[in-house]
Amino acid sequence: MLKKIPTPILLLLPAIVVLVAVVLVPLLLSLYSSFTPFRLTRPQTLYVFVGLRNYVRILTDPVFLAAFVRTVVLLTIALNLEMLLGLGLALLVNKATMGQRVLRTLMMFPMMFSPVLVGFQFKFMFNDNVGLINNSLQALGLTDNAIPWLIDGNLALFSIVVAEVWSSTSVFAILILSGLLAMPQEPVEAARVDGCTPLQTFRYVIWPFLMPFAFIAMTIRSLDVARAYDIVKIMTDGGPARRTELLWTLVGRTAYADAQMGLANAMAYVSIILSIGFTVYFFRKLALARTQIGAEW
Repeated sequence: MLKKIPTPILLLLPAIVVLVAVVLVPLLLSLYSSFTPFRLTRPQTLYVFVGLRNYVRILTDPVFLAAFVRTVVLLTIALNLEMLLGLGLALLVNKATMGQRVLRTLMMFPMMFSPVLVGFQFKFMFNDNVGLINNSLQALGLTDNAIPWLIDGNLALFSIVVAEVWSSTSVFAILILSGLLAMPQEPVEAARVDGCTPLQTFRYVIWPFLMPFAFIAMTIRSLDVARAYDIVKIMTDGGPARRTELLWTLVGRTAYADAQMGLANAMAYVSIILSIGFTVYFFRKLALARTQIGAEW
């Protein structure tokens, strides 16, 4: 039997078996369970088919809709801040005449930390009693009382954005810097000879070339929605009063704390659709940016 199988397929067979067992089967099982009232405490409910009831329930649930909107807002704010800060950091490093290799290495420093460690780090920094932020503000005389960063709902979400931006800005900085290093200098020099200001040179010459690199970074980050789970779980656990509850923290709470695995899987697939939507949007922007570069350059 094995002799009839082509050699390339035979060599790939172990990897295919592992992928089917580890990825495909759990994926299909989770998709099926999203159409059932499956509870971890009642295994027999896995065999009860209820159709789209779970999806209708979550799409009419104010808690889920609030988490959905909050995730979109957090993602939008974080991506834009990361792009702006990464662009500025890449431009500064590109202008450095000495120690550029050291600066590039330091720029990658936040990427070396796991999200769990970042969560603990910023949870300590934003602690209202012993945190570095409050102690620094009080030492500088900017405030007399400790600011409840992780207790106030709006401040807690702000703290999560700060942690997320700090940990991921380097992705944008590295990719945009690679675009700056790969960019031909003739168009820039021609723009300067023609009398363009630095702002005009950046707006009409440099930025169009860098746009594909920025959209690649946005595509990567949009696929990384679940990474915020670790940071949020450790810093606030979705609190206070679910004011920082995101889709993936809500999925985890529904699946393991409430044991409603079928409902949680339905939430997870809606979250995947959100991630795919962001990815498709940025891929289209990337294609337009590449077309523009091909037309102008």
